[in-house]
Amino acid sequence: MSITQRSPQAPTTSTLPLRTAWLVLTVVVLADIMDLIDSSIANLAGPSIRADLGGGQVTVQWVLSAYTAAFALGLVTSGRLGDLLGRRRLFLLGMTGFTLASLACGLAPDVVFLIVARTLQGLCGSVMIPQGLALVKVVFPPQHLRKALTPVGPLMGLTMVAGPILAGWLLHLDLFGSQWRSIFLINVPFGIIAAVLGRRVLPRCGGEDPAARLDLTGVGLLTAASALLIIPLIQGRDLGWPAWTYVMMAAAVVLLALFVLSQRHSKHPVVTPSLFRKRSFVVGLVIVAGFYASLSAFVLVVNLLLQQGMHWTPLHTGLALIPWALGTAVAVLLAGAVLAEKLGRASLHLGLSIAVIGLLALWWSIAHWGAGITVWKLAPALLFTGFGSGLVFVPLVDFIIGDATTEEVGTGAGLLNAVQQFAGAIGVAALGTVFFARVGHPSVHSYLAAAELVFGITAGLNLLTLLLVGLLPKHAQQAHGQA
Repeated sequence: MSITQRSPQAPTTSTLPLRTAWLVLTVVVLADIMDLIDSSIANLAGPSIRADLGGGQVTVQWVLSAYTAAFALGLVTSGRLGDLLGRRRLFLLGMTGFTLASLACGLAPDVVFLIVARTLQGLCGSVMIPQGLALVKVVFPPQHLRKALTPVGPLMGLTMVAGPILAGWLLHLDLFGSQWRSIFLINVPFGIIAAVLGRRVLPRCGGEDPAARLDLTGVGLLTAASALLIIPLIQGRDLGWPAWTYVMMAAAVVLLALFVLSQRHSKHPVVTPSLFRKRSFVVGLVIVAGFYASLSAFVLVVNLLLQQGMHWTPLHTGLALIPWALGTAVAVLLAGAVLAEKLGRASLHLGLSIAVIGLLALWWSIAHWGAGITVWKLAPALLFTGFGSGLVFVPLVDFIIGDATTEEVGTGAGLLNAVQQFAGAIGVAALGTVFFARVGHPSVHSYLAAAELVFGITAGLNLLTLLLVGLLPKHAQQAHGQA
């Protein structure tokens, strides 16, 4: 029997006092913050890691992409595993593993160890994150759910932009001579707090579907397709694009097509089929892919330009990003409080348009001032770029999972995070490759030229994403209705 036809057993739920429900939300948000900081904080620390542990340019890409790729690979499967093994159990297991993997990253003796630890960290994060939103949706009564979820989007947006600034501060402090290691070790105390609190407050029944099963064929096809795509994207440029890289990417497309076909005939598909009958969900995921691929590449290239090209310190680089973070923070708060609900998809049009203007302004600033660029000369373009991006976070979440049912929310949250993380990994890999290829023989001018190229590409990618927004319903609550 397919998932959409099941009716013998309703999903199990747990009723909690409202005060306890807010504590559940606190634990889940803390887990999300740890994940988002960890996926963005290493961008700024990449050059310091390379200087300490060695390795080529591709080392930085692998340290960044190992986490996001592993996270994306495990997310969709973990959403379904929550039904099988229990969402509370998987959340606590993932949080414990994430904390231990963070400790391993902070103690890594060499690059290979660090990349393996980052991979384990990403896999544990993928086990933890999909369960969180599903648990929140279960423990809050419907009349309080919207109020509970309102601050989540703004917090996630602010956390993402705070990561590089936090990294710059930690690298500058060099606590106990830890250098870059403190950016991973800081997770340990927060992970312990979240695990202890979670064990006390998370419900034992989290809306699991007792009839769910795991489609091993679908999981295998999706995982293999993702791995075959990300590996050549990261390694290809460094190795001169040998024939096997093209073979792997072609094989990824074939396996992805086989995955789609297998899901049509599966009795227990990896992805809840009803989600793909919602236009807001499908179009929203495509927009997320374009937006996060562009955003991740932008953050990587800004850090590489300022640290490796301009030889700025991590603290100097972190301070340069404050206008971007400030613009994002103000926009996220505006979107969460007013714009997302009142303007609907128009808030996405506005945000992406401003982001395109900001990226083009950044491209012009680099081309105009070149090696004479300063924090103050970068500030206006970064402020615009951050403000535009900040307007996008909240409404995207509303469109994609705002109307998901209890049965759909685990898979929906997993897919949302998977697309976000995997698009980020592909953005870093693909545009990082473009950047390093343009740098060629490193010099200030070659780094400037490479940054101009990538900022132009990211502006174009945001423009294409902007065109897709018109396919969304006018408002998130109309996902089942008319456009």
